[in-house]
Amino acid sequence: MSRRFVIRSIILAILCIVTLVLWADYWVTSSTQKQLYSNISDIPKNKVGLLLGTAKHIKKGVNNPYYQNRIDAAVELYNSGKIEYILISGDNSTLHYNEPKMMLADLIARGIPAEKIFIDDAGLRTLDSILRCRDIFGEDHFTIISQQFHNERALFIANHKDINAIAYNAKDVQEDLGQKVLAREKLARVKMLIDLLLNTQAKYDYGSKIEIK
Repeated sequence: MSRRFVIRSIILAILCIVTLVLWADYWVTSSTQKQLYSNISDIPKNKVGLLLGTAKHIKKGVNNPYYQNRIDAAVELYNSGKIEYILISGDNSTLHYNEPKMMLADLIARGIPAEKIFIDDAGLRTLDSILRCRDIFGEDHFTIISQQFHNERALFIANHKDINAIAYNAKDVQEDLGQKVLAREKLARVKMLIDLLLNTQAKYDYGSKIEIK
């Protein structure tokens, strides 16, 4: 095997990967635009808002702006009468890391009644959150709450699982952190397509049903 052949093969493989990433990114974005809302007056009302979890802090002592902006968006939706309940779905994989618990406390501190908030602490990934909202909590019409790039991927999953969802865009982050997150998002979209192709299910057993009322 010649050196020239190896170099050409590597270049071809890189081009294929880049093409796949760009194609996945375009497909997810272009197919979900009609389901995205950034203006509170325009978004239709739904019973449940699915608040997708994230860490409250980037590192010790440094707040995560994605987290705060999602809390703000959920509060805005509830106070505007666009949702009746908030289902927080996030990672609770260790004793010292619990996204839903942190979000619950902050929502209550912002005036959302505790009885209007439900918790799914097995939402380890966006796919898990979407599937469990339908299969555990019995909701197939709901409003997803996150930043636009994340909402696009969540909506894409919902659409391919025959779930009727819309999404409200929390304020995005424009600093260096935002650029790094968007770069990772492009790879996450490829992984999502593979999961959908393989019909990957939520990691944890679905368990008992929970009615939101």
